[in-house]
Amino acid sequence: MKKILLSACALAATLAVSCDDDDNTQNSGNGDNGASNFVGAVYAMTNGQGQIAGNEQGPNNIVAYGRNADGRLTPIDVFGTGGNGGDYDGGEGLDPLISAYALTKTRDNQQLLAVNAGSNTITAFNINQETYALEAAGTPQSTGAIGPNSIDVFLTTSGPEGTKGIVYVSNITRSEFLAQGEPAQQGTVTGYWLTNAGELLPIAGSTRDLANRPSALQFSPNGEWLLIASINSGAAALASGSEDELVVYSLDSSTGLLSTNQLSGATSTLRGNTEGRNLPSAIGFQIVGDNYVVVTEAREFQPDGTPPAFPALQDGSVSTWQIQADGSLTPINLDVASGENNTGRTACWLDFSDDNTFFVSNAIEAGLASYSFNNGQIELLDQVAASGTGTGGADNGPDAFARTEGWIDMWISDDGQFLYQLYGLDGTIGVYRINGTSLQLIEERSGNLPDNNTQGIVAI
Repeated sequence: MKKILLSACALAATLAVSCDDDDNTQNSGNGDNGASNFVGAVYAMTNGQGQIAGNEQGPNNIVAYGRNADGRLTPIDVFGTGGNGGDYDGGEGLDPLISAYALTKTRDNQQLLAVNAGSNTITAFNINQETYALEAAGTPQSTGAIGPNSIDVFLTTSGPEGTKGIVYVSNITRSEFLAQGEPAQQGTVTGYWLTNAGELLPIAGSTRDLANRPSALQFSPNGEWLLIASINSGAAALASGSEDELVVYSLDSSTGLLSTNQLSGATSTLRGNTEGRNLPSAIGFQIVGDNYVVVTEAREFQPDGTPPAFPALQDGSVSTWQIQADGSLTPINLDVASGENNTGRTACWLDFSDDNTFFVSNAIEAGLASYSFNNGQIELLDQVAASGTGTGGADNGPDAFARTEGWIDMWISDDGQFLYQLYGLDGTIGVYRINGTSLQLIEERSGNLPDNNTQGIVAI
């Protein structure tokens, strides 16, 4: 595996475009095919320049690709966020923010939103509707805490004049918990108005302190709720004592403010359970249909809440709940395993291809599993719907991270035809055609991303 750390200029040179060190942003170039041949686009975030010492990982960039009708990708350009990437996952370069949705888009495909975990800011871009190039909208906005790692937007006409949506971002931790590490960290969420021009305006009084270290957040489709997932629910080191892997806040779309406190919380597995099941580190989730919440769960923290030890990892899982009218969560399917005998240990990201099928990415195993979905009821269909170079089987060796491509974030194109998988330890995007519940590899696009420490991918 290569360990080349690419600078912003080296990335741009790879795409045969010029690099402007003054503004850290390149806004020209449509790819050889021209914009008229693209049916969509894929955006991947470098999260810095590849892994370096410390939490700050250097200038953050978005690599843009045109999406061709056959799913293949053509590089467009590299766009600087004006912020820095970050690493808060202990130094192996895989899933550095331990999160989903570090990069996201508006549902009308007009804006792209990115976190800058190393500089504690977020950046908004306008997407050129003809060329799919990006243009920064305004300046990066401070998040007021440490390590922004997940971002979502709800489009609404209920806000102040000149705005089109509400944006919330989760931060890994507050300063007083940083030195205590992952098991004890507690983060925040904070909100912004998204203007019609694509700029971000802070919402006064929107910050809410969390009892856990967040991993992802999403609005419900109707904008009534904001849900936040956590990776350290039930950890013995948590001063808050929280065992919630999911928490629910209500949203007032006219003010942009969340309820003062969480309305409810839930977990699939409590500390001290008699089954000897590791606790859920929830990362990716989606809210679909009639407010069904589908959550991926790595199983890392041990049953007594002590920190994860690699040989003690267990098969991950998927759990489902439904949000009720009062904001409470009703369990439907809990702890549906993503493997057997430690063959699916890191179930961390998911996306739906249609109303009845979704795919789950396992990072260390470097594979995708397929699941059926029916009103919250789920079933594992194929543990290995797609696979790359992973650790394989129940191998818990110390060099596991050195021997996997590290399949992390994924995103399915708006037309539901193609799945784009980010290989977090190989600088590659895997392109898969979706054929019902099966996947067909179309291409693997390399050469434009750092070989490690990447986070975030979006497809339109």
